[in-house]
Amino acid sequence: MAQRYYTVSWDQLHRDAKALAWRLVEKGPWKGVVAITRGGLMPAAIVARELDCRIIETISVITYDEEVKGEPRVAKPAPAAGDGDGWLLIDDLVDTGTTARVVRALMPKAHFATIYAKPAGKPLVDSFITEVSQDTWILFPWDTEQQFVPPIAKR
Repeated sequence: MAQRYYTVSWDQLHRDAKALAWRLVEKGPWKGVVAITRGGLMPAAIVARELDCRIIETISVITYDEEVKGEPRVAKPAPAAGDGDGWLLIDDLVDTGTTARVVRALMPKAHFATIYAKPAGKPLVDSFITEVSQDTWILFPWDTEQQFVPPIAKR
């Protein structure tokens, strides 16, 4: 099956992150937000702003190098968040669930929310906004630039 691409603009990311905040506001209050870096940084900043949450931690799990998947490695834990009780864990996407499983093991009591979810990873998150097919590669605004693209029929 051919790889599909779904391009997300900054405006769309902001709208989707704000929609996620609407879903999360009633589930709080939160001790803080933990962004899964790097993809979760921007959504976490928007969600934290909308939830008026000033405490932001990060956890870094390295799984991808551009489009090549490797073994997950925790480069930086989120020590202030402990087991995650009362914390909101934010990422841009749950794909196969590889990163989600690692983070869930470290912070099992956190509420895990993503903007986008693929079928294989969807059961591992508590909240998300948009589901995309497993064969879709999401092109986030921090990974892309505007340029000419030929019509679909000419590709």
